[in-house]
Amino acid sequence: MRLSNLADYAVVLMSAAARQCGSVPIHAGMLAEQTGIPGPTAQKLVSQLARAGLLVASRGSGGGVRLARPAAAINVAEIIEAVEGPIALTACVAEGRHDCSLEGSCKVQPHWGVVNGAVRGALAEISLASLSVAPKTPFPIPAMAGDEIRL
Repeated sequence: MRLSNLADYAVVLMSAAARQCGSVPIHAGMLAEQTGIPGPTAQKLVSQLARAGLLVASRGSGGGVRLARPAAAINVAEIIEAVEGPIALTACVAEGRHDCSLEGSCKVQPHWGVVNGAVRGALAEISLASLSVAPKTPFPIPAMAGDEIRL
């Protein structure tokens, strides 16, 4: 499973907005400059995140966007869903989707909801506030079979 570039950029953009303390409006162009996200993409994401209620936009002199809630009250699952829609690891988990050729005979299908819920739950446990500060310890990357381990 891999996030789309837009979902990844949305998390990066929201982290940059959170570092602004959430109270001072910041322009999409400034967020683009701070993050390296192309300007038109940043503008598109700001619009999507505002429609989802994660950012609040104000127009005019001194306008821009700010977090709609404190960074600790916004989670990664919400940000991803603002851009991608509901998190659904397989087609059979998505509401209203019935396009799987195995539907009706699949023995795993009843369990995908639990797996999907666990992934969404894990993402919901990660607050935007935790992404806007430097990590205390590096996240361990598990060794893959065949990887050489050097000490």
